[in-house]
Amino acid sequence: TLPCTDVAYSGTLWASAIGASLAYTGTRSAYKTSLRLIHARMHAQALTLGVLSGAAILHYYDQKHVISQEAQKAKLL
Repeated sequence: TLPCTDVAYSGTLWASAIGASLAYTGTRSAYKTSLRLIHARMHAQALTLGVLSGAAILHYYDQKHVISQEAQKAKLL
């Protein structure tokens, strides 16, 4: 399970991405608000997936490094 702070950071990132996308599309296009909101949600989801993927890769390699260090310590004993 994720600690509460990780969930809060994810929600904050998602909300910030929606706000930034709405602000950007509001100044650059003449789309209706509903279409701008759909695009903003897509941008926020893509950003969130990218960040979560990066965190998963970092966690995987960090765990792999820890396991290899433990194996080296076991050889020394």
